[in-house]
Amino acid sequence: MREYQDCYYEQSAVVPVRGQGDGLQILMITSRTGKRWIIPKGVIEPHLSPANSAAKEALEEAGIRGDLLPEMLGTYRYEKWGDICHVQVYVMQVTEVLHTWLEDFRQRAWVDLEDAVGRVRESALQEMLLQLPDYLEQNRPS
Repeated sequence: MREYQDCYYEQSAVVPVRGQGDGLQILMITSRTGKRWIIPKGVIEPHLSPANSAAKEALEEAGIRGDLLPEMLGTYRYEKWGDICHVQVYVMQVTEVLHTWLEDFRQRAWVDLEDAVGRVRESALQEMLLQLPDYLEQNRPS
């Protein structure tokens, strides 16, 4: 991957979760082409905060609603569209899964943490997912 440059795309993403501890599950969706598994993400919309933009992507791409945890899980970069995308990653405790949604051509799958780590390509995102149990413990509602 190229070195970081001034020209890049700002994106935000959601790691959709349910359960906790050994019962923790992550919702993965297929890419537009259906060839790989990803988390919901997209370019940050100018009129929305990164977190709210991520929640909007989760609704459009995965057909889910939920509660975003206030602290960002982390960031990563990857190459797309001939440039670098910088992604801010948030965690959503899923409260509703819709039967139909805007991009319902995508497949969805609830998977355990190990499976989720194995499905994503970006090593920085894999590392973030591995930190998820500690993150959830530290950001548990009081």
